[in-house]
Amino acid sequence: MDPPLLSVTPAAAAKIEAARLSGPRPDTCLRIAVAGRRAGRFTYDLRLVVPAEAPGSDIVVDTPRARVYVDRASAERLRGATVDLDASAFGGAIAIVNPNDGWADPLSARVQDVLDRQVNPGVAAHGGYVDLIEVREGTAYIQLGGGCQGCAQVDVTLGQGIRVAIQSAVPEVHAVVDTTDHAAGTNPYYEPSKK
Repeated sequence: MDPPLLSVTPAAAAKIEAARLSGPRPDTCLRIAVAGRRAGRFTYDLRLVVPAEAPGSDIVVDTPRARVYVDRASAERLRGATVDLDASAFGGAIAIVNPNDGWADPLSARVQDVLDRQVNPGVAAHGGYVDLIEVREGTAYIQLGGGCQGCAQVDVTLGQGIRVAIQSAVPEVHAVVDTTDHAAGTNPYYEPSKK
């Protein structure tokens, strides 16, 4: 039997209730969607929504403490998760404790390890980071952010750094594809190619 889609702790329910009551619409509910990955862990889009304005495809989860709307495409990645309160954040913040975090695929987990141990410590010195999106059919799809998004040296970083590190440690990966929209970066040294 599948575990319940998600649960809500009393502390998180109190925080959600306080946010609901402080706004103009006390009938709002928490909505959760998986927004992506960062360092192998899921990132989330958390917001309060008015039930009538929630996407019709959302799954409504009624817990003993709160009603939560879950993005249907995110449901299996959230199954068994707990909505909790991160007391270490100033004022407390909603946190998702998710047993599905990390990579189930061993090949993806190995690539993530290379990023965590070798690549990201180096690019962090320049305010950048590299996220693994997925590994599919021997190709690692990555996305660069921070100082790496739009950097003039991105081709060198990708070709001589990231690609070499991944392929040396994980020979099953035969290609590394950068999915980053570098034109959207804020780095002043990026100049789109002229047509």
